[in-house]
Amino acid sequence: DWVWIKNRSDAKQHHLFDVVRGAGKFIESSTTDAEATDTTTLSSFDSDGFTLGNSGKVNGSSVTAVSWNWLAGGTASSNTDGSITSSVSANTTAGFSVVTYTGTGSSATVGHGLGAVPKVFWTKKRNTSESWGVYHHTQGTDKFLRLESSNALDTSSTVWDDTTPTSSVFSIGTGGISNTSSGTYVAYCFAEKKGYSKFGLYTGNGSTDGTFVYTGFKPAFILNKRTTSTSMDWHIWDNKRSGAEGFNVIDKVVYPNLSNGEDTLTSLDIVSNGFKIRD
Repeated sequence: DWVWIKNRSDAKQHHLFDVVRGAGKFIESSTTDAEATDTTTLSSFDSDGFTLGNSGKVNGSSVTAVSWNWLAGGTASSNTDGSITSSVSANTTAGFSVVTYTGTGSSATVGHGLGAVPKVFWTKKRNTSESWGVYHHTQGTDKFLRLESSNALDTSSTVWDDTTPTSSVFSIGTGGISNTSSGTYVAYCFAEKKGYSKFGLYTGNGSTDGTFVYTGFKPAFILNKRTTSTSMDWHIWDNKRSGAEGFNVIDKVVYPNLSNGEDTLTSLDIVSNGFKIRD
């Protein structure tokens, strides 16, 4: 229901597709661009995977690529929990939902369908160019990160309306990142599930014998961002792309805010109950 594809061998943008917006419609984590439609990219969401067209953005000849994939709830349903009616595809077991809504330009709430308080959610305006907004529960309701940017944490009370999300809704203020009048938006929402997902904060120590981050399970996908620096990229590691195909050290990284191809760094070890920084 949500497919994120990155060309690893070439400098191509990240392409994000979801079942609520429909096949062929993509947004890019690495830009502020509005949603685009290209039916030669992802042409269908299937019961056992997805089907690609011949676009060089996602399926160029001899290109190596990675995709990360989440199951939501299939076809979207109307959700009236918030002051704005949203369309929601939710997987409450996995704690993940895809949400679309139309902004009002005034403080509002949006139903997310998780049945639990989201620890993280992202918003992206679809019909015009605008930054991504990333909410993280450890940073507070007046803070946000931009997924397309290496910027440090930003402060604004107008993005999340300085209001903590609940088990049914998240709040949006008057900022363009989350809520302009007649703006169309998509949000990806994540609730924490024991043994499956963890959203937290850690402090580095500047050593190759780095911080150990406890998750309580062996992670398959790790996304991080330094919050205190204006020039530190986002990073994604996973258990499929390392030089030894999932064995430590995990040394392959891509940057959600950049179009760059895959990089090789001595980054971290994935272990049974978390990950250990090695750089």
